[in-house]
Amino acid sequence: MNQSKNKPPRKTTIIVGLGKSGIAAARLLHKEGQKVVVIEKAQERKHKEIAKELGKLGIVVALGQPLKISSFQPWLEDLSDVITSPSIPWDHETLNELRDLGIRVQGEISLAWERLKHIPWIGITGTNGKTTVTEMLKHILQRNQINAPAGGNVGNPACEIALNTLTNPDREIDWLIMELSSYQIESASQISPKIGLWTTFSKDHLERHGTLETYFNIKNCLLEKSLTTIYNADDKYLISQQKKLKEGIWVSVNKNPDSNNSIKYWVNNEGMVYEKNQKLFHSSILEIPGSHNIQNLLMVTAAAREIGLSPKAIEYGLKGFKGVTHRLEYLGNINGIKVFNDSKATNYEAATVALKAISGTSVLLAGGKIKEGDASEWIHQLHTKISQIYLFGSAAKELEKKIIQSGFNKNIYIYNDLKEASINAFNMALKINAANILLSPACASFDQYKDFEERGDHFKELFKSFKNRKLNLYSNS
Repeated sequence: MNQSKNKPPRKTTIIVGLGKSGIAAARLLHKEGQKVVVIEKAQERKHKEIAKELGKLGIVVALGQPLKISSFQPWLEDLSDVITSPSIPWDHETLNELRDLGIRVQGEISLAWERLKHIPWIGITGTNGKTTVTEMLKHILQRNQINAPAGGNVGNPACEIALNTLTNPDREIDWLIMELSSYQIESASQISPKIGLWTTFSKDHLERHGTLETYFNIKNCLLEKSLTTIYNADDKYLISQQKKLKEGIWVSVNKNPDSNNSIKYWVNNEGMVYEKNQKLFHSSILEIPGSHNIQNLLMVTAAAREIGLSPKAIEYGLKGFKGVTHRLEYLGNINGIKVFNDSKATNYEAATVALKAISGTSVLLAGGKIKEGDASEWIHQLHTKISQIYLFGSAAKELEKKIIQSGFNKNIYIYNDLKEASINAFNMALKINAANILLSPACASFDQYKDFEERGDHFKELFKSFKNRKLNLYSNS
């Protein structure tokens, strides 16, 4: 659809989806004086309430509108841009139709970049570990009086940060810490951070990206456009692709500069953190468990040093960091049995990391919606660390089959949902005096929850209720 020279320029922007990023994009554009419409396929009570609030601002919201070209028809003649959420495939047929009509399609993160690129960005990506690295770096910078809000794939949507800078122009931002998923990078290839970090890489999201190579290339796009790059040398896939990656800083828990000249930050056998041959501080300053968190610490240290912080400032900044909600989150104990919420472990690799981090006889809760991936190392850790397994959700039967085929000869129980599984797991843990109870699903949450946060919050409620004896102390196990 070519615009006639006699026609006025198109002025309407349509935002697809009433999620957090969509709402933030709508409010930002409206604040800038642009004509904004939001379309949303659902029309539940919560969507109606959000639509009402946005309507008070003058933002048009059309509910019950699926992602089809017909949903855009009322505004098509005046439509200049479409903003999508990360959950929508970048090559969706309707988005392609819109592109063919000469309409620009952007991701929410792209919209924010155009308004925030004057601020130095720290872009953090990876299959696992990116949220912990994001939050740890934010904690360090804030404790050192550096204004560095975090957002993107975690916390506030990027457009919400952009809106805050618009409404509070006098509050200067020093750095922006952005966690960026492959979905976001795919929709905003122009993002070029001052510092880019790549935490880990493994098979994930192939139902969206198709091949491992495509997934890798999307992630690598962010690092290629970063001024300074930081990589995890302990990740087998990343180190195997080192020649394909932009030259940068590598960190390692397992290697030192003598074994790889690219490694700049490392930890010796006594836990001392080094920058090449210079001692920085002892890793015991970090209060959260697991060697993977020492890897995260090294990534963050490398970034903080690039920003200009001294070793003492980094050590000071690390104090009090308690980790990330839903990522090996310690909830408390039941009669001395530690309880951990690792709902963010939505794939085998993330769940394997959690199993490696705990010690002692443990009871595991796992399940949800199964994802593609190599389960071999996860199953190996089950043999080593777990005495009882409680499976739930749509993946339960398939997980049980995989585990039994591996020769696992301890108890496996199956329940319909997390509530049933949790009550029985709590009781069994008390019966056998286990060291830990761990929710680490190794699966997505979408069979029974809207996201892993909702699943983790439910588990926390179940733990609290059980501990307070508000749930029946029964066991069918």
